[in-house]
Amino acid sequence: MNLKDKMTFHVTGITDKMKTTVKAKQHEIIIDEPPVVGGNNEGPDPLSSLLASLAGCENIVANMVAQEMNFDLQSMNIDVKGQLDPLGMRGEAGVQVFFEKVWFKAIVSTSESPERLAELKEKTDARCPVLTMMKASGIELETEWVKA
Repeated sequence: MNLKDKMTFHVTGITDKMKTTVKAKQHEIIIDEPPVVGGNNEGPDPLSSLLASLAGCENIVANMVAQEMNFDLQSMNIDVKGQLDPLGMRGEAGVQVFFEKVWFKAIVSTSESPERLAELKEKTDARCPVLTMMKASGIELETEWVKA
């Protein structure tokens, strides 16, 4: 893959009531809802999947940046939470339908200094497509990276 070329991402989906079976290349992802909202709980809900995408994206970009910085990134434990008012999804006028706030915390296993960890976080946050998309949409983001 040439990283100078534009990249296109493509998924397809088949639905069965609340459940969506998504194909991304050779992978299959099930997105569903819990029974309380009419699903069968066969997979995570779409918003949890979005938070999982943030966790995965930050990890991938952090590993790319760490390699560029010659940074000792051993592993990360990631904890992501998002909060929204469900009235927006239910059609209440004037209520935002997407996350109001997202909290991202990474506990990083590394031998590096706190200053180098802060540099890794800053560069990663600036280059993560999912995080920057959330920021551009006006979601309040609280990100914290700490040494294990």
